[in-house]
Amino acid sequence: MFEFRFPEPGTIEIYGSEKLLFRHTRLSPSLFLGRGKETVRMFRGNFDISDRVSERIALLFDGEEFESGKHILRFTHPCLQGEYRLTTTEQDGMLHLEGSCTDNSFNRLWLRLAAQEGEHIVGGGEQFSALDLRGRLWPVWTREQGVGRNKLTEVTRLADALDGSGGDYHTTFFPQPTFLSSRLFFAHLWNYEYAELDFRETGFHEVGLWCSGIHLTLCCRNSFPALLEALTALLGRQLPLPDWSIKGLWLGVQGGTKRAVELEKRCREGGMDISAVWIQDWEGKRVTSFGSRLQWDWRWNHERYPGLDRVIAEDSETAWMGYINPYLVEGGVLFREAQKHGFFVRRLDGSDYLFDFGEYDCGVVDLTDPAAFSWYKEVIKTNLIGMGFRGWMADFGEYLPADAVCRNGSGLENHNRWPMLWAKCNREAVREAGKEGDIVFFMRAGAAGSQNYATLIWAGDQCVDWSEDDGLPSVITAALSLGMSGFGLHTCDAGGYTTLFHLKRDQELLLRWLEFACFTPVMRTHEGNRPESNVQLYDNDEIITAAARLTSMHDALFPYLRDCVHENTRTGMPVMRPLFLEAPEEDIAWSHRLYTYLLGKDLLVAPVVEPGTESRKLWLPGDGWVCLWSGKVFPAGWTEVSAPLGKPPVFYRSCSSYKSLFTSVANRFG
Repeated sequence: MFEFRFPEPGTIEIYGSEKLLFRHTRLSPSLFLGRGKETVRMFRGNFDISDRVSERIALLFDGEEFESGKHILRFTHPCLQGEYRLTTTEQDGMLHLEGSCTDNSFNRLWLRLAAQEGEHIVGGGEQFSALDLRGRLWPVWTREQGVGRNKLTEVTRLADALDGSGGDYHTTFFPQPTFLSSRLFFAHLWNYEYAELDFRETGFHEVGLWCSGIHLTLCCRNSFPALLEALTALLGRQLPLPDWSIKGLWLGVQGGTKRAVELEKRCREGGMDISAVWIQDWEGKRVTSFGSRLQWDWRWNHERYPGLDRVIAEDSETAWMGYINPYLVEGGVLFREAQKHGFFVRRLDGSDYLFDFGEYDCGVVDLTDPAAFSWYKEVIKTNLIGMGFRGWMADFGEYLPADAVCRNGSGLENHNRWPMLWAKCNREAVREAGKEGDIVFFMRAGAAGSQNYATLIWAGDQCVDWSEDDGLPSVITAALSLGMSGFGLHTCDAGGYTTLFHLKRDQELLLRWLEFACFTPVMRTHEGNRPESNVQLYDNDEIITAAARLTSMHDALFPYLRDCVHENTRTGMPVMRPLFLEAPEEDIAWSHRLYTYLLGKDLLVAPVVEPGTESRKLWLPGDGWVCLWSGKVFPAGWTEVSAPLGKPPVFYRSCSSYKSLFTSVANRFG
């Protein structure tokens, strides 16, 4: 499948399925080494990163060797002590490139892959600002996504002025050095060091690394489904979600046992189909200037939630869910135990590395220390699974400082790996408790490898607004980009989370967000960081009635959604899919601004993402799409349809094998 060509001295070309993937010549080199000195500053999960590159040299191709089925490509330079060796191995239809340098004084590397004008690039992990990554530089460094995520907006300006938390187009909880090309190949970088994916040039894509070694995998296939099948076979696939988690609504509430039980009852009596009650404050509450936070000492707070164990045991209709993260608040019971055993990451001077998480200091459990890792698994098994929780938010994972000292290396080396280790810790706890397949833990942070451990990703902390970069529309982009990076199960906080400055959730935003959530694998809500400032699901009869209809609709779609979830496990095809999978030849299908997606193979959803509108302009890829509400068949191309509250534009294939299910949903809820 892969071919090496040497058309002239000093030139090496690599082709995959007759596509040029790599070309290095003396006049147009594609492999560089350099020296640099980074500066990485962190404040509450927000990072200021800069790099001063003092030298960058273009390597010279010096020939090849072939031994034991491997091509060994040699590169030299007068400034290089020794040589750079790029070893290539073909296995399972993929080409693995592993580079190593004999000169340890170099700590930067750049490798270019061939590109073409008009080529589209997707992936990059969970990206909120674009689906097609072409034309921009994408740093790979897990962090807080930032408030607003657009330097031209007032919200981001205010957040930056407050504490540097405004974010930018590329800031994300789940970056991943993986990309797929419209030329039908993917590239996956196995390195966890800081990296940059640079798609700004017409003739090449450049991968930059803060190290001199590289491990890159290339794969060519004849279709995107085949590419995704290969990528997810490489990275791992998610287990199917349990049936209970796909049905109805996960109700996010807090405030104690009495309030949680009463709100569940109020929502049920209003007709809502509630499959789970999620209580993030089961371990206690902490109030800061940001809003309502939690007591990061992961033990049942009896005062706030008296009788919780009995409530969970007796509520056979509902899965109760909790919360945990990998940090422990200073002075807590678990903090003292971890400190006693030396389970925290450390500073260079050997002291425990405690830092500010927002007006309180915490320690970071060292997940690279086998003893600390095993201890934290026991915390999960005893305090959460033992409590009877059938799931939890496994929050954070982005806050490892670059200058921390871990059991197996520096914070700089481990930072991007940390969310994967956090997912692994949760997954092993579930497996060892014998609950795999029933418990769901949902995460916001991720890394390459999370695909094999995390059960569900949620989009994190969007603003309670309609903004493209950090509001309702951004979640659609995030789900699609993550799906093309090998993680196909995605959810979000219906209504958003971040309530700061002038932002407050109103009724229209909540209902439109619920409409979108209805047509995702998991439908769930969050009261937000300032619940008293936001309209809530249970505030009035109008909202309750609308939400009851949508949760029942989501439940009615359960047979289809379950099949989509199982398809993700079998083949790696994500539940939420971009339109270019249907029409890759159409440039418009690659635009995130369509805010339209395929839900499985046979549903097309175009959520309303602007306030004050009751119609929606959208683009349909191909003929034969039937409007769920009107039954009208639409041709390919642009159209405008009615979109009153409660009826977002949804279409199904006229030839779908699920047609009877879709028509029954239309008859029941239309």
